[in-house]
Formats: sequence, C-alpha cells, structure tokens
Amino acid sequence: MWDAYKKGYKAFLRLEKSLSDHSVEAYLRDVEKLTVFLASGESIKAPAAVDLKDLQQFVKWISELGMTATSQARIISGIRSFYKYLLTEQIISTDPTALLEAPKTRRALPDVLSFEEIELIISKIDQSKPEGGRNKAILETMYSCGLRVSEVVNLKISCLYLDVGFIRVIGKGDKERLVPIGSDAIKYIKLYKENIRVHQPMVPGYEDILFLNQRGKGLTRVMIFYIIRDLAAKAGITKSISPHTFRHSFATHLVEGGADLRAVQEMLGHESITTTEIYTHLDRDFLRNTLQQFHPAFKK
Repeated sequence: MWDAYKKGYKAFLRLEKSLSDHSVEAYLRDVEKLTVFLASGESIKAPAAVDLKDLQQFVKWISELGMTATSQARIISGIRSFYKYLLTEQIISTDPTALLEAPKTRRALPDVLSFEEIELIISKIDQSKPEGGRNKAILETMYSCGLRVSEVVNLKISCLYLDVGFIRVIGKGDKERLVPIGSDAIKYIKLYKENIRVHQPMVPGYEDILFLNQRGKGLTRVMIFYIIRDLAAKAGITKSISPHTFRHSFATHLVEGGADLRAVQEMLGHESITTTEIYTHLDRDFLRNTLQQFHPAFKK
C-alpha cells in the first residue's frame, strides 16, 4: 500500500526538488521508519488515515530506540516533507504533521579559524613535494570561495573562469552557482595546473577533474579531511577542525567584515537564508569592539 506513495515521493524528490541520490535515500529512510512503526500495530494504516496521535506515538518510539534529539528532529523533518508532498498531490486533505513537535535541539556551532590561523595552516604545506602544490591550491580555493568539501573534490577545469575571477560550482542537488575566486587561489591553481598536474598520469574519465591524486583519479572527501587535520596538528592548532571549518570561517569572516547576508547566502549556495544565519554568530570580543567603536554610550 505504501510502496506506490513512496515511489511517487521518490520521483518528486528527484525531479521537482532536484535532490541528490544520497539525499533522496535519506528522506525515504525516514518514511520507511514510519511504516515499520505503523506495521507494528494491528494493521498498517494508509497515509491518509495517519493522525497526529499516531505521529506522536512514532516520535515516542524513535526516542525509545535511543536516538539523539538531533536525529529525531531530522527524521521528523523527513516525515513532514513526505506529508507536504501528499498534500501537494491532493492524496490527503489535512496535514497531520502540522502540530507535531520535534524535540528541541541546540545547534552546536563549529570552531572558527582566524585568518592568521588559516595562514598558519597553509604555511605548513611542504611545497617541495608535488602534492604540496596541489594541497596549497586546494586550501586557498576552499577558503577563498567557501566551498563544501564535495564541491572542491568535484571541481572541474571546464568550470574555471580564472581570467574573469569566477568559478562555476555544482552544489547540493546539482544546483550550479558562480562564485568569485581570489587572486591567491587563482595563482596557486595555475601553478598546480601548469607545473604539477600536467606531469601526472591520467585515468580515463578524470580528464576534467581539477585536483587529482598520484594515481590520476579524483580525491576523496576523506583525503581532504586528513590533509587538513595533519596540517592543523603541525601548526599546533588544537581546535576541532574539518574541511567544513574553512567554509565556516570564510562565511564568518565575511559577516564580521560587514558583508550582506544575502550575498553570503548566494556564495555559499544555501537554498534558505535561515541556513546562512548560523554564520552570523560573532564572538564577544568582536561585538564589544563594535559597540565601543560605534555606540555613543560605549565611547570613552
């Protein structure tokens, strides 16, 4: 009974929402959890027969499975998305998730690197080795453009418009955006391309991928994580650092510098401005210094 609805929902997520296969599977797993719960009853209800009380019992059930509040909230978000689809397709007339409450979660903000710390990490790259020149270009590009790790490993040569200072990035859901790229990143990409990449073996199918490993294939996201972690250790930085730290620092530095939030949203490729708003957290010293500089009551 539910299979037909799941099939339609899958097509909706792929075609209308343009989500990646990974995201589609995640949403379908959420619906699968709900059907498993409903099947544990006397008889499985059709989607239209499911009411708020059923969903509240489902939330209690996933909580008792030992899932964290964050995991519960994500599953509930997936169920809401499914019922929004059913409502759009007029399969149901009322949305039972409208009054469903998710557990409160505290959004943990990742560590931010200062500009000096980023410079220090990059300075620890051994450029006497071929991979050093590549890694320098990667980190300069990540910080200059605020790329996701998946975006940097999939960056294509055909998407570089370095003469005009832009790169074309393919983000989540295969959505494309043009992002400005700084002069340092441009310089090190050119050095890597012209002096290192040309001497590497090339595996068929990877000719257009910019950053390659020593075997001539694309880098994995895990490889970028290890590169950054090792450099941070050499720099003596003890913060919790991942490739996303560079993206987070890029956005934070822009906002602290006074950048318009909509512009930051565009550069990061966020579908919703609310996602971008987490980057508006500013450290207390910055806020205090701003008040002392601009607020009459704080001026000496």
